[in-house]
Amino acid sequence: MQNRLMELVEQTSMKQSVPKFEIGDTVDVHVRILEGEKERIQIFNGVVIARSGTKTREMFVVRRIVQGEGVERKFPLHSPRIADIVVKRSGKVRRAKLYYLRERSGKAVRLKERFPGGKVTEAQAKAAKAERRATKAANKAAKKAKAQAEAAAKGE
Repeated sequence: MQNRLMELVEQTSMKQSVPKFEIGDTVDVHVRILEGEKERIQIFNGVVIARSGTKTREMFVVRRIVQGEGVERKFPLHSPRIADIVVKRSGKVRRAKLYYLRERSGKAVRLKERFPGGKVTEAQAKAAKAERRATKAANKAAKKAKAQAEAAAKGE
């Protein structure tokens, strides 16, 4: 009973559309800043090094280097203060938490790109992979047919 009530309360405060991003992605987080009575949007860009929590309590940590010093900010994913999250590039990682980047500096902080060759969506990457597999299978079948034809020619 209590869980259902909590879910109903949490549903009201959750955002309808949350952009899909993963650990290792370079993102621009558009944060609403209140200065007196004025409101402006400030962009914090960096690499997502961690995600934690579920539903309304989901958080993510973004790290960037400012004047040679590492700066990390932890954002609630469903916060009304976050106007937008824009994924700039996807990094190829093998860890759930990238805390090891804290000890690194300079070029060692860079991550390889998940989809090399520019701004390729995940669907386009899957389509290209399927095309490569089909081409490879066709080449293999042609090679096998050629070998069978040569074997038949020798047998005559």
